[in-house]
Amino acid sequence: MDTAASQSSSSSSSSSSSIMFYDFLDKMRNPASLNLVKSIKSFIVSFQFSSANPENDSKRVQEFFSTMEAAIMEHPLWAGATDDEFDCSMEGLEKYIMTKLFSRTFAISPEDVKIDQEISEKIHLLQSFLRPEHLDIPPFLQNEASWLLAEKELQKINAFRAPREKLHCIMSCCRIINNLLLNASMSENHVPGGADDFLPVLIYVTIKANPPQLHSNLKYIQLYRRQETMVSEPAYYFTNLVSAKSFIGQLDAKSLSMDEIEFEESMQAAKLDSKVSQVEASQAQTDPIFSTRMHGMKTNIDGRSNYPYMEAEPGELTVEDVERLLSLYKDVVTKYSSLCRAVRHRSATRTEPSLPVPKGRDDILLQLEGQAQMIREEKAEVSDTTKGC
Repeated sequence: MDTAASQSSSSSSSSSSSIMFYDFLDKMRNPASLNLVKSIKSFIVSFQFSSANPENDSKRVQEFFSTMEAAIMEHPLWAGATDDEFDCSMEGLEKYIMTKLFSRTFAISPEDVKIDQEISEKIHLLQSFLRPEHLDIPPFLQNEASWLLAEKELQKINAFRAPREKLHCIMSCCRIINNLLLNASMSENHVPGGADDFLPVLIYVTIKANPPQLHSNLKYIQLYRRQETMVSEPAYYFTNLVSAKSFIGQLDAKSLSMDEIEFEESMQAAKLDSKVSQVEASQAQTDPIFSTRMHGMKTNIDGRSNYPYMEAEPGELTVEDVERLLSLYKDVVTKYSSLCRAVRHRSATRTEPSLPVPKGRDDILLQLEGQAQMIREEKAEVSDTTKGC
């Protein structure tokens, strides 16, 4: 099966899921199913009013599925039904129950929310520098353009509430990866390495996709997907993604084919960029003038830099500019310090000439510091004048 076939299978499965669900609802509307409907509604109400406990909740849901499975098998509406038709009804039941109970069962623990955030933030940092070779993925297996399709499937996981549909997003992602690896191996006469080839690619795709609430989605599927369905291919792909999540959560320089110092410096640089972006976004939301000036930091058509305050005269600055100027000053100092450390490390660890430190930065820092001092003095004068009046 090629990648196009995988996408077609994904679309077909989504369509069949809707058909199964509506077929189940049609049967539930039949007057003959009144007792089943009462049982379902009674369970939902009692569950919603009980205290949350994921492990106990999972046990209750799984037991209810088993009870309803026995009741449906003996019900006249399913007399003569095939195994596939019966299974479709159980899939419809699972979707109906878990859609109703979603807000009560998904990501309800503060600990789960914290883990989701920590994993997402770590993945965001890794995205800025991690490459396939760091995970020992051979060049002939690398296909980042096609991996985008797998990433998109994984990113859909939060669009659904039913465990089966969330699991299907994982399976679609994994099938695309598996098919790409098989095609690459065949073209290179390479014996497929199984999990040795598959898992590193899945880890990389997961990092590039950074699927929302990864931990909570995996836990939700594990707790509330009908247990008898978690076998064979679904179980294999699900287990691999759980392994990928665990690997990412514990990932450090020793986990990668990467120098430890280079890894730490890359992580620190990514954290700095992330922090600066958050500060700029926050200031842009609260200060339209700052947003306009920061937007003007891009190079003009004539090649001249247009950073805030570079063209300003001391007398043009206002008291309100002090906070923005100080923020920019700290940003420049932080980046300059990081650059110096990187240059020193490069000089100490490599034989080739180091990159020169750009000239003029000391002058810029002194100019910014001088302007900040002048503003502080002007602010003091204004304060003194006000008191005199």
